[in-house]
Amino acid sequence: MYDIIVIGGGPAGLTAALYALRANKKVLVIEKETFGGQITFSPKVENIPGFTELSGNEFAEKLVEQVLYQGADVESAEVFAISGEDIKTVMTDSGEFSAKAVVIATGAKHRLLGLPDEDKFIGEGISFCAVCDGAFYMNKTVAVVGGGNSALQEAILLSDLAKKVYIVQNLDFLTGEKKLQEQLKDNVEVILGSVVTEYLGDSELSGIRIKNENSGQISELLVDGVFLAVGLIPQNEAFSNVLDLDERGYAKADADLNGAKSGIFVAGDCRQKKIRQVTTAASDGAIAALSACDYIDSKKF
Repeated sequence: MYDIIVIGGGPAGLTAALYALRANKKVLVIEKETFGGQITFSPKVENIPGFTELSGNEFAEKLVEQVLYQGADVESAEVFAISGEDIKTVMTDSGEFSAKAVVIATGAKHRLLGLPDEDKFIGEGISFCAVCDGAFYMNKTVAVVGGGNSALQEAILLSDLAKKVYIVQNLDFLTGEKKLQEQLKDNVEVILGSVVTEYLGDSELSGIRIKNENSGQISELLVDGVFLAVGLIPQNEAFSNVLDLDERGYAKADADLNGAKSGIFVAGDCRQKKIRQVTTAASDGAIAALSACDYIDSKKF
């Protein structure tokens, strides 16, 4: 029996575990893939307070080391259901675990294009966050794939850093707000009705091959980096019975990060929020953990 089970081993989940452990709670962290979450894909991180520069892997290792030092149990498993009222049963592919409260911090995955070598180039030319990685492309050439608000915001930020920015949109028009379109600078070139068909390069990305959907014409763009902005997929499928999900699958939560069911809390990129950064994920983790501790103490199990 655990006081709190944290589902998800990214910055939100590990911070939740840290705060719960510091409150003298018995904690289990369950992660189905890589402890550290999406930040492990970043080769260099410069926007975490207290660190001039470190890799995403280094940051993840420090977080894991910290929660293990504080006494957390960890389990590599996939959660497929949560049941129970006062005592929650978390069912995984490696067994069942019980807890008085659960923090869901499963994050959101970036949508990929599904092209060959895509995984290989993540962190070696493919990025998902201009705020995080844009500075690495100072005075270089980059492409943003997508045409919605997120893609336009990425392009606007990158246009202050890179010498040339391409926006590659599969539709014949941009779907982002007109106001954002008007902010695009002269060094931004919009390529409509086109899809990326291939990544070019050996160990590092050197360009992309694109196809015009109307004419069928194939062309190549020599770029130093590609920023994918084709959407996020929140990892909440297994928790629809304990979370109130919006139409996109993100969890709704109040200021204390309570989920739909009593004793369930939510933190990080899997919830509705405007800003998804490592610092906001950590903030969510702290709030969710302390809210879970207050819940447990008030219930007097």
